Amino acid sequence: MESASGPTVDIESLTAWMTDRGLGSGPLTDVTRLAGGTQNILLRFSRDERDYVFRRPPAHPRPNSNETMRREARLLRALAGTNVPHPGLIADCGDESVLGVAFYLMEPVDGFNPVGQLPEPHAGSPAMRHAMGLALVDGIAALGAQDHQALGLGDFGKPENFLGRQVDRWRSQLAGYGEFDGWTGPQALPSVGAVGDWLERHRPDRFTPGIMHGDYHLANVMYRKDGPELAAIIDWELATIGDPLLDLGWVLATWPDGKSESTVSVRPWDGFPSAGELVTRYAERSARDLSAVDWYHVLACYKLGILLEGTHARACSGKAQRETGDKLHGRAIHLFERAEALIR
Repeated sequence: MESASGPTVDIESLTAWMTDRGLGSGPLTDVTRLAGGTQNILLRFSRDERDYVFRRPPAHPRPNSNETMRREARLLRALAGTNVPHPGLIADCGDESVLGVAFYLMEPVDGFNPVGQLPEPHAGSPAMRHAMGLALVDGIAALGAQDHQALGLGDFGKPENFLGRQVDRWRSQLAGYGEFDGWTGPQALPSVGAVGDWLERHRPDRFTPGIMHGDYHLANVMYRKDGPELAAIIDWELATIGDPLLDLGWVLATWPDGKSESTVSVRPWDGFPSAGELVTRYAERSARDLSAVDWYHVLACYKLGILLEGTHARACSGKAQRETGDKLHGRAIHLFERAEALIR
């Protein structure tokens, strides 16, 4: 199968690999490219009346893309049988010689991504939208409650000093943008230094390690078509073993605060819970200590703001679209203003 950037999936080799593993016989039919939130390649197809979704790295893989695929497949396998909504793993191949990259097959998700205009019945019911927001938090509460050791994920991340590494990691990321000519510099982000210093001074003394998604927000979940429940959490490429409360902080950082839209545009918005209601819901579903929830909210603002500023830095040097870079720079500024308000 070809794309504008060249060959992406060797269907013949994929078919032979599936046959060797007893996954049907005959040709793959109804092969369709799926849109995704990342550059990873997603195909949906059928074989012997069974539907599959295929996932592989981008046409031009990054240095860690294949390892990311292997990690995603490992995590989905570990989550089988848990109460965490996720796409079911069918089979995976970490051997890059088969298709040139690592890849896996998963069950299609019967649901929809809520970005943009919501479908019915969700669009017509503020009560359903309220339940959708609570279900979003239920997903990470369930994920953070899993025993990663019992699931065979004891070596899936490096939880030791996880919180202690965060500020230095993202300070270094921000400093690295200096390589882009024309970047306006860190001084364009309000109080970036003060926010980092506050995070270091107020860092929680301890936390309970667990599985965290790493990029948890409305664009990375799918909802059931007939109700407000999650059908699946998707895009697991940043998952690790760390502090699951950072996933809650990420939800809060991407949630509207009265001054701006959600970082993820969903319409209509009325009916969705307030940030305070999300925290209350998480507390009802989790045994984790939420006394420092504002710290996680600030850390998420700090981390996400620096990530978004990276696109602006690349745009300043002509390596990304200027309009996009300027828009994300505006969002980064808002995130640091939000962090300032929280630490006051």
